[in-house]
Amino acid sequence: MRTDKPLLYNLGSINIDHVYRVPHLVRPGETLSSTDFQQVLGGKGANQSLAMARAGGRVQHWGRLGSMDRWALEILVSSGVDTSAVELASEPSGHALIQVDDQGENAIILFPGANHGFNEATLGSLIENAQLGGWLVLQNECNGLDSALRQAAARGLQVAFNPAPMDAKVQDLPLEHCRLLFINRGEAASLTGLPWDSDADALLDRLAKRLPETELVLTLGVDGVCHHYREQRLCLPAHSVQVVDTTAAGDTFIGYFMADRQAGGDIESSLQRASVAAALSVQRTGAAPSIPLATEVDAALAQWPGLFFSRT
Repeated sequence: MRTDKPLLYNLGSINIDHVYRVPHLVRPGETLSSTDFQQVLGGKGANQSLAMARAGGRVQHWGRLGSMDRWALEILVSSGVDTSAVELASEPSGHALIQVDDQGENAIILFPGANHGFNEATLGSLIENAQLGGWLVLQNECNGLDSALRQAAARGLQVAFNPAPMDAKVQDLPLEHCRLLFINRGEAASLTGLPWDSDADALLDRLAKRLPETELVLTLGVDGVCHHYREQRLCLPAHSVQVVDTTAAGDTFIGYFMADRQAGGDIESSLQRASVAAALSVQRTGAAPSIPLATEVDAALAQWPGLFFSRT
């Protein structure tokens, strides 16, 4: 692993996921039997740190975890994540109740727990001690994002933000401080005020007008992914695979994209590797357990049919 590249710092959630396999997503008033149950490490933050590390990236996780769930750190550490900045807290860990149906779709109830216990002083200390030129990776499952964005910009860190799960507060964040913004179609629609069924070009045009100096990565599920920066737009179709579970597919994509960017890969390389990694992840169940290793991504890149970019 290269040690001369700036670190990836991930201010992100660490959750304990309770995953239930169901024939269909439960309906109002319905009691439904689950056919399988797993308790696993989750949280968009932890998932993205795992993906970055499994992709070969150098990542330090900034997070908070209930002390009774310290076992979750062992999974991060074993994959190569630096957890020295994770605080073990007295309050309960964040957790999620996840339904996954027979078509691979999911529904999630999220309890933030310790993930919402950051204070201004702690964030300031973490950012002040970060390596200059490093990346700060953010999602929307921890508190203090407004402060983190402003302090990171003042420190000179590059910021990559994935505003998931989307809520109204994201609109008021200083998104102009983001070097990279990862959004799916629904998040892009919420940020732009356009209908959810708007095409990718319309969504990117509106976002680019609002954030002209931010790289935009719009993930479109089975329709692939588009990258827009200034005057260049690249779109890559998705690999056709059998979908088992979409949980953590977006996190896998982001982690692999960021690790390739850290290693000096160009946009085409980062999109290709991230797309293959996400395609592998949706063929497996669970969040953290579905994130592939770099060797698996390398093998798929060598064996799968090549995909071609369209440019506008």
